Amino acid sequence: MAQINNNFLKLPGSYLFSDIAKKVNSFKAENPGIDLIRLGIGDVTRPLPEACIEAMHRAADELASSASFHGYGPEQGYDFLIEAIIKNDFEPRGIKLSNHEVFINDGAKSDTGNIGDIFSRDNKIAVTDPIYPVYIDSNVMAGRAGELGIDGCWSDITYMPCNEENGFVPSLPSRHADIIYLCYPNNPTGTTLTREELKVWVDYALKNGSIIFFDAAYEAFIREDNVPHSIYEIEGARHCAIEFRSFSKTAGFTGVRCGYTVIPDEVTATAADGSKVQLNKLWLRRQCTKFNGTSYITQRAAEAIYSPEGKEQVKANIDYYLENARIMREGLKKSGMTVYGGVNSPYLWLKTPEGYGSWNFFDTLLEKANVVGTPGVGFGPSGEGFLRLTAFGKREDCIEAMRRIEKYI
Repeated sequence: MAQINNNFLKLPGSYLFSDIAKKVNSFKAENPGIDLIRLGIGDVTRPLPEACIEAMHRAADELASSASFHGYGPEQGYDFLIEAIIKNDFEPRGIKLSNHEVFINDGAKSDTGNIGDIFSRDNKIAVTDPIYPVYIDSNVMAGRAGELGIDGCWSDITYMPCNEENGFVPSLPSRHADIIYLCYPNNPTGTTLTREELKVWVDYALKNGSIIFFDAAYEAFIREDNVPHSIYEIEGARHCAIEFRSFSKTAGFTGVRCGYTVIPDEVTATAADGSKVQLNKLWLRRQCTKFNGTSYITQRAAEAIYSPEGKEQVKANIDYYLENARIMREGLKKSGMTVYGGVNSPYLWLKTPEGYGSWNFFDTLLEKANVVGTPGVGFGPSGEGFLRLTAFGKREDCIEAMRRIEKYI
């Protein structure tokens, strides 16, 4: 008799953004004439950079000819894109990488969710709280999370609260952690760590034999000098960190799907016999077995991001979203509300008015201001009392949303 993985039954009934979609669709069905402004899900609205579009057309033309046709590509990605990534994203920051240390994927979500495949079920996990739900759910599926308590915390996961009291800078885990998830600039709070603050985590990992999963999907939005773009800017990080990046928000690839993961040769973990094993080699073996690679057309589009024209066009898109964030941040403060983030990040972390919980305020904004956000508690217990707004909307929608919120407040 076939049996299921019972860990899936431990998961909450549906994904956070599915719950939001159900609420929004129900509201629209009851109020068909109302114009909703959606600032909840982090999907972009600007079109792909023209340089990427042109590269995709050229790649499609190549596939139309037997002389230039491309079939199966390397699972870890084509060298032309990997070399562009190393030359443009890392070398200017003094970081040296070899081609085989970079793995092209179909978006950071896939690799952050799948990286657990190469780790033992017995590893102890630590996460910042609030946190991107995939980090938690993927470990629940793998059987590392334990049981869900009435406080919304999983028994075998160590939570490191990020809140107003600690300035959204998490303290080191209260118990030993084998694997630590860090996302900076942070989703959902929009806050960052300085070099000195990030060094504390690298030092902890080196001392305790831990591995840091560093999600740098939003590094292109960083504008302050003392905020690192890569964890490998910190001495020793090559020995203890895996970094994930994405082209989704930087170049608008949410509908195209492409990103990459960096696993330096020095990062190792312990086998059952006590020997040290290179994680790079394990991940390569995993990818060659379970991943078919990112399409040639997509990788040519990603390569074009690093052309002179592509860089200008990507910067223009990021500047557009950061200006949205500035407008929203100032508008919310004008309304008398407390808001964090939106400086080095496209996310704004809005404190709910006194007496309102996250879902309660979500419902109120939906019904009274017709603006859709994301309840902070959906990202973890420490997110209660907050709402996440994104700056990925159209400029006129961001302005109108602030007008509506100010009027309602």
